[in-house]
Amino acid sequence: MIKSFNLVITSFSIAGLLLASCTIAQKTTKQPSRDADKAISIKNIDSKYSFYKDKALQIWNYAEVGYKEVKSSELLQTTLKENGFTIQAGVAGIPTAFVASYGSGLPVIGILAEFDALPGLSQNAKPVKDPNAALDAGHGCGHHLFGVASAAAGIELSNFLKKNKLQGTIKVFGTPAEEGGSGKVYMVREGLFKGVDIVMHWHPDSKNGANPYTSLANKTAKFRFRGISAHASGHPDKGRSALDGVEAMDMMANMMREHMPSDTRMHYVITDGGKAPNVVPDYAEVYYYMRHPQRDVLMSLFDRLVKVGEGAAMGTGTKMEYEVIGGVYELLPVDTLARVMRNNMVKVGGVNYTPEEIAFGKKLQESFIGTKPPISEAATIEEYKPVDPDNRSGGSTDVADVSWVVPTVGFRAATWIPGTPSHSWQAVACGGTEIGTKGMMVAAKTLTLTGIDLFTQPKIIEKAKAEWLQARGEGFEYVPLIGDRKPALNYRD
Repeated sequence: MIKSFNLVITSFSIAGLLLASCTIAQKTTKQPSRDADKAISIKNIDSKYSFYKDKALQIWNYAEVGYKEVKSSELLQTTLKENGFTIQAGVAGIPTAFVASYGSGLPVIGILAEFDALPGLSQNAKPVKDPNAALDAGHGCGHHLFGVASAAAGIELSNFLKKNKLQGTIKVFGTPAEEGGSGKVYMVREGLFKGVDIVMHWHPDSKNGANPYTSLANKTAKFRFRGISAHASGHPDKGRSALDGVEAMDMMANMMREHMPSDTRMHYVITDGGKAPNVVPDYAEVYYYMRHPQRDVLMSLFDRLVKVGEGAAMGTGTKMEYEVIGGVYELLPVDTLARVMRNNMVKVGGVNYTPEEIAFGKKLQESFIGTKPPISEAATIEEYKPVDPDNRSGGSTDVADVSWVVPTVGFRAATWIPGTPSHSWQAVACGGTEIGTKGMMVAAKTLTLTGIDLFTQPKIIEKAKAEWLQARGEGFEYVPLIGDRKPALNYRD
């Protein structure tokens, strides 16, 4: 009995030692350090600063408007192709749209890249208003920075996959005409985002933040009135003014404002009002944007606007037809992804300016109306705020349509001096300097670090998809607000 007892003790002791040995081995075996990988990626991106700055400023100088971004798109495609990406060009019936792919297998991580400029915002890289005589358009929304940072992140993530021999696919989506052209909507409708697990994006701004937010759904249209021309003085009774139709529509639309939900936004510009005062114009056109936080409400408001146009035509003896130019959903935020992205943005940090850049910024701020935040705010990251339906952008974006078919996450990086309004000559000016390209590099690094997390932590994707499906609701079916129309390739003409 004594011998048997000793044998049992010995057996348990050996088992214990083996278990302890395994535990020690697990603790001492060096696991791949993602922090080390992230540090290497940041260093790699920094080493290519001049390269990426040059690409961004080339696109800034091109300043090509929606669906006309031939040189901008080609530059990004070439950059990605030279770094091992396979290019699918001219997708979704849009000559400047593309999908650049690298790797194979799951997960599939998408990165959005925009590159269109805004008409009427020509500006040199100066802190005072100084239009560039050679250009009409300008990058008042910083999309030249957007596209290059996204390409840079895609390239660095491809290096990460290659170095670590990991399975996974990166897709950089070249998305034209975000500014009113709804380029991504056609790409969604075409099914180009099928099979993508997560999509990342970012946007230039005057501050840094990765809070989950929503946006305004938007539907846009050009209302065209046709009348009868005549001598405005000699034979006014023989004419029917198309401009009268436009002005009557605008007047009634402005009356309509009193009877719309208070969070609605409606704005317009007369794009053609005739050519000479003494000729009754037989053609006139007005371009409308209608926005609301909920797309179903938006659709009912847009239907009312159409009735306003019909009434204006009836009252002025003209005929009216309209063309839907664009239409986008409201953004669907995913808290899980936003938290991961913000953590990485904090690791990257904000933007620090040289004394010369600070002087540029202070001079620029002299042209601002209202608040002039401290320039040092560009070095900080906003505090995190969870998903809140009231936390929404005042604008609209076709990224929203992507967010309803794939879990999507984005952030904003300070590429403009704090307080700079978007769609302004001041934003164009900042974007043509290192104030813009420094912020672009913050974006490239944040996208890259978040991509590393997505490729190496499948539970993030799993949790994000579950949250996204719940937020989207059962039975959801994507129906684009643009209907079945073809891309409005000439909407800027």
